[in-house]
Amino acid sequence: MGRRAPRTIRADRAGRRARTPPRIAITGGIGSGKSAALDAFSRRGAAVLSADAVVHELLREPAVAQSVAERFGEGVLAPDGGVDRARLGSLAFAQPDGISFLEGLLHPLVAERREQWIATQLARVPAPPLLVCEIPLLYEAGAEEAFDAALVVTASEDVRKARVEARGQRFEERSGHQLSEDEKVRMADSAFVNDGTLAELEAWVDARFAEYAGPRGR
Repeated sequence: MGRRAPRTIRADRAGRRARTPPRIAITGGIGSGKSAALDAFSRRGAAVLSADAVVHELLREPAVAQSVAERFGEGVLAPDGGVDRARLGSLAFAQPDGISFLEGLLHPLVAERREQWIATQLARVPAPPLLVCEIPLLYEAGAEEAFDAALVVTASEDVRKARVEARGQRFEERSGHQLSEDEKVRMADSAFVNDGTLAELEAWVDARFAEYAGPRGR
């Protein structure tokens, strides 16, 4: 998929990129293959962080679990005291403001954890060549300004639907709470249509790694 002109933000942050590893965000719709792209960056030496993994950790924390239980009922809790994610998903998507509540609760906490992670990575000697964060709701959360570039992994709706339903989830229910793929691609610095093979995705990641890591990645 074509690339648009570089964002002003990238030019404005050229000085920072010369001093520190560039911060790259990966986003895209459910079932697009974001996690596969993140794994590919990791294999090339980038430091990577998954927002979904951070959310899973947060849902095991007592204070977060209690807030969720107060909103959705004690039945949302697992035997270990954390949140039963499958049960939470069913309840949150079934209620008109369920997703909005979770986003308001979790997005600030995820952002805080992400900044802590970035600080930890910058303190490493040597620093990693790239910091890559997978953020499914990057644009919806208004988080794109924290990054030097935003990459979108997308796929045709039929392909994404098949992937999502293969893991037992409802595609329409979950995709309806996200921006359209066209909107995400329009705002991205680079986008890849992940309808083909893993090798094709890997080749795109190779190109993006070389573009953003530069000499750091050699």
